Amino acid sequence: MNWDQFLAPYKQAVEELKIKLKGMRSQFELNSSHSPIEFVTGRVKPIASILDKANQKAIPLDKLETEMQDIAGLRMMCQFVDDIKRVVEHLRIRSDFEIVEERDYISYNKASGYRSYHIVISYPVQTIYGEKKILVEIQIRTLAMNFWATIEHSLNYKYKGQIPEDIRVRLQRAAEAAFRLDEEMSLIRGEIQDAQAFFTRKKESQQEGNN
Repeated sequence: MNWDQFLAPYKQAVEELKIKLKGMRSQFELNSSHSPIEFVTGRVKPIASILDKANQKAIPLDKLETEMQDIAGLRMMCQFVDDIKRVVEHLRIRSDFEIVEERDYISYNKASGYRSYHIVISYPVQTIYGEKKILVEIQIRTLAMNFWATIEHSLNYKYKGQIPEDIRVRLQRAAEAAFRLDEEMSLIRGEIQDAQAFFTRKKESQQEGNN
């Protein structure tokens, strides 16, 4: 398989979608409203990771395009759990891609404690050979959820998916603690947003004074 040729449209999709999804954040800010999007990241899965997952899931290499949904992946970070719902609603009404699957791991978290909202889209990439639709996974989560997921991913990699039971139990407790943190932050959301707006206005005022 020519990996450079195979992955090229995925890399193009990630770069295009990062610009588009970051543009959503800018539009919220221009309207002087709270942006539900804190920041956006994206990546194409490394070849070694693709091969590992294909082996684990028994996916033939000639079926990667249709059976592996996260070769191209983006993450949209939010401050509050309610922000995730707003982001999902905005993604649903876009016309530049088609949503093919949604997985709600927030209302129905995994046994490990993992929480996130996943949307799989079919995204049209324009190539010199014509349009090519590829699958892209978008993960929407809070900063607390992302911190936990990053740690769990590292431990899974270290222990090759066989995390010791005592560590697994502690991870589940940490996941619940992270979710309680999100819940507490949601309760004082108004105070947090007022403080952030005050800080932003003060910073802008200082910059104008320096000019």
